[in-house]
Amino acid sequence: MTHDLLAEPLKLRCGAVLPNRLVKSALSEQLGDRRNAPTRELAELYRTWARGGAGALITGNVMVDPSALGEPRNVALSPDPDPDVYRPWARSVEGTGTQLWVQLNHPGRQSPRYLARQPVAPSAVPFGDRGVRTAFAAPRALSGEEIEAIIERFGVAARTFVDAGFAGVQIHGAHGYLVSQFLSPLTNRRTDAWGGDAAGRRRFLLEVVRRVRDAVGDDVPVSVKLNSADFQRGGFTEDESLEVVHALGEAGLDLLEVSGGTYERAVMMGSGRASTQAREAYFLDYAAKARNVSDVALMVTGGFTTPGGMADALGSGELDVIGLGRPLVVDPGLPARLLAGEDVEAQRRCPKTGIRLADSLLEIQWHTRQMHRIASGRPVDRRGAALTLVQAGFTDGLNAFRRVRG
Repeated sequence: MTHDLLAEPLKLRCGAVLPNRLVKSALSEQLGDRRNAPTRELAELYRTWARGGAGALITGNVMVDPSALGEPRNVALSPDPDPDVYRPWARSVEGTGTQLWVQLNHPGRQSPRYLARQPVAPSAVPFGDRGVRTAFAAPRALSGEEIEAIIERFGVAARTFVDAGFAGVQIHGAHGYLVSQFLSPLTNRRTDAWGGDAAGRRRFLLEVVRRVRDAVGDDVPVSVKLNSADFQRGGFTEDESLEVVHALGEAGLDLLEVSGGTYERAVMMGSGRASTQAREAYFLDYAAKARNVSDVALMVTGGFTTPGGMADALGSGELDVIGLGRPLVVDPGLPARLLAGEDVEAQRRCPKTGIRLADSLLEIQWHTRQMHRIASGRPVDRRGAALTLVQAGFTDGLNAFRRVRG
């Protein structure tokens, strides 16, 4: 029964069919070159994941503006985009039956100081957390013309990647990046048509969705990754998020991935109510509410461990797709084993220091290092927390220096 539920195909609104209910969610790979184009190693990483049996793989965030990066080695759309640049990456899944979807993003104010002396945002609102504020410069507010230009870049990016051979597009609307900044009253204090009230704040996302749909046509899946809430007082609430879900359903979205949190409240890295944790996934309670306001296909990522827990979530009807991220770094072949009916658990091997801030950084850096090992044909290792953090600091500093110099 468990195997049958996980292996069942899913037909999306656009007519595209996912071959099974297991999807690799986006993870920032940090495998772009100095010009922020995809490398051979990036294609090899996805070739490995494609052999692992997931129905679809969603890429790490591809930035739509090369001058607005979240990390030095993000892949970013070039000013004069050429689909041929991205075609080897698209071909990494050939012959496997797995679909490759591109995730498109703009960091907004979440571009570090060493990459952006003055990032852009809906409003000129710096981070409230003092520790986070040391890493990110205060942003300036976007003009109306700049907003329209960014929306256009999402459309151009979507068309470019579909022309290159990618099967679907996801818009990153979570985790405090630009779309999320527009949605939150903490970071969007505009009084024009792009803010003012909840309807105005969600206009940017809806316009991006419309522009992407226009660019790729009716037959290509379009997805959004959305926060259930940003878990900050005075911020984007669950009630407002459910209103966005309803609006996205009305806009013809094919798949909604549920997440939550921001850099200041990184709920997506592991938390949630006790009742939800007992059911393995972080955002199942929210998914049940989202199901009541829209019939858009739902994907929940984070916290799934056992085949039984995944099957129970699917069998409940509260969601349609199981998202797996970090467990596929530890075991790239996990989906195939689950689909074969093996009683295997999603593993998490990241070392811990016991210091909350250090462990939040470590969680990201350890998995990034493991992706780089997989991309170069090496196995996952068990290096300690201290060595991982030291090496990560050196590598990130070197990448930043190269970016500034280059």
